[in-house]
Amino acid sequence: MIQQISTSWKHGITKHITFIVTKDCQLACKYCYLVGKNEKERMSWEVAKAAIDYVLDRENDPNFAYESVIWDFIGGEPFLEIDLIDQICDYIKTELFRRNHHWFNSYRFNFSTNGINYHTEKVQRFIEKNKAHLSIGITIDGTRRKHDLNRVYKHSEKGSYEDVVKNIPLWQEQFPFEGTKVTISSADIPYICESVLHLYDLGIHQVNINCVFEDVWQAGDDARFEEQLMQLADAIIDRGLYEDYACSFFSENMGKPLDCTLQNQNWCGAGKMLAIDAAGNFYPCTRFAQYSLRDKEAWVIGNIRDGIDNNRLRPFLTLDRCTQSQPECVECEVAEGCAWCQGENYDAAATHTVFQRATAICLMHKARVRANNYYWNKLYRKLETEGKREEFESKHTMSNDNIC
Repeated sequence: MIQQISTSWKHGITKHITFIVTKDCQLACKYCYLVGKNEKERMSWEVAKAAIDYVLDRENDPNFAYESVIWDFIGGEPFLEIDLIDQICDYIKTELFRRNHHWFNSYRFNFSTNGINYHTEKVQRFIEKNKAHLSIGITIDGTRRKHDLNRVYKHSEKGSYEDVVKNIPLWQEQFPFEGTKVTISSADIPYICESVLHLYDLGIHQVNINCVFEDVWQAGDDARFEEQLMQLADAIIDRGLYEDYACSFFSENMGKPLDCTLQNQNWCGAGKMLAIDAAGNFYPCTRFAQYSLRDKEAWVIGNIRDGIDNNRLRPFLTLDRCTQSQPECVECEVAEGCAWCQGENYDAAATHTVFQRATAICLMHKARVRANNYYWNKLYRKLETEGKREEFESKHTMSNDNIC
């Protein structure tokens, strides 16, 4: 039973440090929020080393006094810079040991990759060397039709499905418990159900899936979205797939009212994370770097030379749900599970603020809640009929770490 699987390693006690090693990518995905990708901005070893030294020199600084650390590598496509990444990881491991740092043996290297270069000799050598501390997710959007609708090569309209799917068996062999991440935009709503089932057929047991936060939605998208999710719910339940497969669109922990006095945390960790770009600038997360922003200027909180400016960081440490949400969001009867992206909040805001919540996905969330209620009502009716509800709830409770 894996209806709810935790994809979070040491959640709540881990510092996330992200290296933007390149802004280049082989693909030009049509829904990508990285609007400023380019082939020029690549991190140097000197910048990477200085960033590592800055962090490790401050073991007891409140900004870094976490029990564990995740070193995250993104682009663009991070594996385009596998030589640099290999050098960075070797240096991190050596320094953690040399300093007797409390993160020694309590760290992870994390990657989200388009999967195109996964099979190459250099990437495979890196995986073999670091596998015990490695987490890699390959993004595949579903069927060839859905994947190739958006995930196309940057100098053509050629889809990337074939070049990705061929690497899925090797990835699953090496990381059998990793899930994939699927993105939904307006154009590909009709292919949600078939795509999730296709990913299950490929042997991927955990499908993490979300709607884009940007304002791309058209009239009627919520109804089409709900219809697809209900079809998916029928397929998962009727075929008994819920025993071995999971989809993050269906969660018991969503669609309820929230009490601001008890459930007022911010949705994401912006500000508690640290992102570093090729110039050595620090950001509260990658969504505040310039290549992630359409309309606003980058929100820099420091750099490798001057360190973190706590005055620039302070607004993020005061963020909570109620201070940035409209009254209708605070009072919403299905508020639980309604997500937001802090970077999109900033980019879409009327002013230079992170305290104005973007609500482009409101109708999509409400549609998801209706389909989610349908899913759980139908599943529990089936389990009651088969006399398996108690067994299901026992297993489900043990693994009930909700996926965002």
